Amino acid sequence: MADKKKALFICLGNICRSPIAEGVFQKTVNDLGLGEQWEIDSAAIGGWHVGNPPDWRALDTMKNHGVPYNNCARQIISEDFQQYDFIFGMDEANMRDLKKKAPKESKAKLLLFGDFDPQGDRIIRDPYYDSDAKGFEKCYQQSVRCSKGFLEQLEKGQVK
Repeated sequence: MADKKKALFICLGNICRSPIAEGVFQKTVNDLGLGEQWEIDSAAIGGWHVGNPPDWRALDTMKNHGVPYNNCARQIISEDFQQYDFIFGMDEANMRDLKKKAPKESKAKLLLFGDFDPQGDRIIRDPYYDSDAKGFEKCYQQSVRCSKGFLEQLEKGQVK
């Protein structure tokens, strides 16, 4: 079998958006029978939540949709830019931060996850400061569409 493709999902703290995106992408490739071909993780721009599980609302949202998850927050490190093929930011600020952190010889393609949403909803909703879980559900739905959209474009050779 060829080497695994490697995807890393990034948000500011790695407790809301990127864990949902990681879990949804893993479930999507598993459901398509491609799970063995992928290594998937998530990380944060900042280190505030390192070692902590995701926000309880993120965990509840994933559980409600049958998405298993048991990872803890970590911060992106320079080696990630060599290890991963694709690093997905959730918004423009994440993308700016990733471009600043990326070493000159970075192997990873830095991609805005929302660019793969067929509905054109480019910024993955950050629900961290919400008082309820509605934003987490929106983030989940966006992640489902973007995961499928990315895999379809990758299969067609359209990922730049």
